[in-house]
Amino acid sequence: MIGQFAVGSALILLSIAIHAGFMALASRAARRREPWLRRPPMLPKLAGALAAVSLWLMASMSATVWIWAFYFLWSGALGDLETAVYFSLVSFTTLGFGDIVLGPPHRLLSGLLAANGLVLFGLTTAVLIDLIRSLHTTQSGSSGTEE
Repeated sequence: MIGQFAVGSALILLSIAIHAGFMALASRAARRREPWLRRPPMLPKLAGALAAVSLWLMASMSATVWIWAFYFLWSGALGDLETAVYFSLVSFTTLGFGDIVLGPPHRLLSGLLAANGLVLFGLTTAVLIDLIRSLHTTQSGSSGTEE
């Protein structure tokens, strides 16, 4: 049991570190494009920036799903890559169909994976809300007219 919590905690820390890196790169890109974002037309730029950052952060969450899947495959918890990715995705999103379950040596990891998903979805939501606020503030401070 302690081993499962140790492995799960390590995987969660790794996924948070990866997600933080993705968020930092998105923030840097948004700051570099601030002058462009201040010029009209602003609404399409806001939509485009939001879509780009959303896809970028989804890529980060996908990386987490793959990391957990590779662990499940490597540890022997699941027998093939497709099953491991499917289980990781279903658990990460907290959907949890229950059609695939982990055996006793690994079953606590499914709950930790779901908690990992909750944390990353929360971080992603916070980043997207902050991006919208930041872009709105940036565009409100511009001297052009909004289209």
